[in-house]
Amino acid sequence: MRLTPLRGDLAQIADWVPQGARVLDLGCGDGALLDWLQTHKNCHGYGAEIDHELVRHCLRRHVNVIRADIDQGLTLFTGNQFDVVILSQALQATQRTEHVLQEMSRLGREVIVSIPNFGHWTHIRSLLRGHMPVNQRLPYAWYDTPNRHFATIKDFEALLGQLGLTITDRAYCIEQDHGGITTIRIAPTLRATLALYRFAAR
Repeated sequence: MRLTPLRGDLAQIADWVPQGARVLDLGCGDGALLDWLQTHKNCHGYGAEIDHELVRHCLRRHVNVIRADIDQGLTLFTGNQFDVVILSQALQATQRTEHVLQEMSRLGREVIVSIPNFGHWTHIRSLLRGHMPVNQRLPYAWYDTPNRHFATIKDFEALLGQLGLTITDRAYCIEQDHGGITTIRIAPTLRATLALYRFAAR
């Protein structure tokens, strides 16, 4: 399968992953990130994905993948130590969010997580109008969404502090329609559509 350029947020994650790292990518989707890391950074490791069709995409890319539920599947990796554990835009769909973050920090020397920012101004506008947000980034209606938990940037950073996880780097981004991102610094709690974090256990 031909290697295509990475989506902007995945490119930022890839930039944070060291050369030759042993990587665990949870909710790895079609394997695009792992495929790129294997080819360009000589990384190796595993992906975990629950969707059967996406698992097939991973296999076609020659990505090592295990079909697993993130909430239940991390025990499969007990005894392994990864340089980096990644969870990209999937934390909001987990049921045991605190447990998942703690398990990721146990399995990896470093953890990278990206989350949609529910505090974005367009979401606030929808709520003020009396409706849950539905847009390109959150395309589901409230009654059929796979997402269980929504957080603002400040909510998520507070949770990491409560769990004793130290943020080592972060990027606040506005996603573009073409798949790119723009990194911002001013008023990220209202302007960022996506936040990316690197953290480690204390």
